[in-house]
Amino acid sequence: MDNRAEVREFLMSRRAKVTPADAGLPAVRNRRVPGLRRSEVAVLAGVSVEYYSKLERGAIGGASSSVLDAVSRALQLDDTERAHLLDLARAADGIATAARPRRRASRAAPARQALQWTLDAITDGVAFVRNAQHDLLAANALGRAFFSPLYGESERVPNMARFQFLDPVAKDFYPDWELFAEMCVAIMRVDAGRDPHDRGLQDLVGELSTRSETFRRLWGAHDVRTHGAGTKRFHHPQVGELVLAYEELAVTAEPGTVLMVYTAEPGSPSAERLRLLGSLAVSAP
Repeated sequence: MDNRAEVREFLMSRRAKVTPADAGLPAVRNRRVPGLRRSEVAVLAGVSVEYYSKLERGAIGGASSSVLDAVSRALQLDDTERAHLLDLARAADGIATAARPRRRASRAAPARQALQWTLDAITDGVAFVRNAQHDLLAANALGRAFFSPLYGESERVPNMARFQFLDPVAKDFYPDWELFAEMCVAIMRVDAGRDPHDRGLQDLVGELSTRSETFRRLWGAHDVRTHGAGTKRFHHPQVGELVLAYEELAVTAEPGTVLMVYTAEPGSPSAERLRLLGSLAVSAP
């Protein structure tokens, strides 16, 4: 991925989201841009227009953390957006390349046995592990039953992003499909910023950009977000609607890999349906 282009388009997209009113600037008639001008961002950040213009052209290498913090405040970046900007700056300085050798695209490696044991020890919730390429590397028994629409009959490692954008079944599995699509792409943007030399992720982005107009549009928006915690709604083909809380946990032994756990509120209809799904999984041949 072209770092200069990534920086340029990210900063331009964030600048377009901040109105003069948001920044406490006086209203001016006949504005040609939807958000702030470069000159206004420069004033708010306390740098020269020439210097900010240089940054927005993608020449972010060598920018100090104080300047990047000032630009982040001027553009009203949230924590995830600020971290993404710092990741782009580190990549421009060669730090990401020094810390991580260039990766080649390869088949997803199976989860370590001890990690699989950890997943299997979680019996009342959906537990699974995915990598930065959104490959579903491993799951507990309930997770395999829950993600049965992704597994299908193929021997290929299930990929959550590929399922989201290329499989028509996804719109049934995810009732809030548009929200899930935005979330998926925004998380992929963060992962791409952290490791711009991840060839597997680059190839996946290229494939989805070619085959999905929606993915191409969302990728071009340059929105970023982290997963963290929250609630999601699903429609499982066997048990119907499930409203599940999720928690994301980093697998520190394998950078870029996360463990996700979905649970239902005790005593809720979703908890009963999740328990039914677990029973069906046990009784299935």
